[in-house]
Amino acid sequence: MPDYGSVITAMVTPFDDDGRLDAARAGELARRLVEAGSDGIVVAGTTGESPTLTDDERAALLAAVLDAVGDRVFVWMGTGTNDTAASIRLTRAAEAQGAHGVMLVTPYYNKPPQAGLLAHFRAVAEATTLPVMIYNVPGRTACNLEPATLARLVEQAPNVVAVKEASGDLDQVGEVRRLLPRPFRVYAGDDSLLLPVLAVGGDGVVSVASHLVAGELRRLVDAFRAGRVEEAAQIHLRLLPLFKALFWTANPIPVKTALRWVGFDAGGFRPPLVAMPEEMAHRLRALLAELELVSA
Repeated sequence: MPDYGSVITAMVTPFDDDGRLDAARAGELARRLVEAGSDGIVVAGTTGESPTLTDDERAALLAAVLDAVGDRVFVWMGTGTNDTAASIRLTRAAEAQGAHGVMLVTPYYNKPPQAGLLAHFRAVAEATTLPVMIYNVPGRTACNLEPATLARLVEQAPNVVAVKEASGDLDQVGEVRRLLPRPFRVYAGDDSLLLPVLAVGGDGVVSVASHLVAGELRRLVDAFRAGRVEEAAQIHLRLLPLFKALFWTANPIPVKTALRWVGFDAGGFRPPLVAMPEEMAHRLRALLAELELVSA
């Protein structure tokens, strides 16, 4: 089985001063993330402002990341939409281009019932030979993929190998693990729940904070797996304020802002996203200084 990674970064998408995709900068960022401790990359996820990317931009972004780190870590491509046909088209294009796997978000806005979610994911999974990670994030999509539905999906589509569980519900995470033992992978979809998810049998995190603290997240996972639970807890508690701060406003606004301060300018945001309010930005920079990520 491939090594899908345990600290997987949901990578931001760099833009130039005119708001155009900066593919070269994306390759630089991917290399930086891997060198810092990330052992997987998600391209064109929500953190990558995927709703505003064109098909050509998605292809250029994936090509840049594969060229930069595709021989070192597993590269997932976000291909899920709220339209099954479009998701199949994007998934087939990602496979043809060489993506290692695809990540499919639960269809947003449509609010499909569980039977609709099952049919949607099965149709997309059957259209590819790639490993598939499901991304369950009810707070953004207004629908929740229930554990029993996920278990049925994995039974019907064996290339569904992982879930990014961002419901914030540890009972649900535990039920997923109970119904789907390893080798199925269960990833925290929130950095603040990495340690609790590991404790109920999870496999790691699809992370935003790893743009800034990948090395510490790597140490947290390694410490927990080695039985050094107190050490893992200390890392978790140190980073908890950062985990929360990165969602003071819509992701990826805080992390992209913080990246610029720590020395990697990934550009601005595509509308309808906008820059952080000044007071919030001051608070975020002060927190980064407390964590010694930037100078005071």
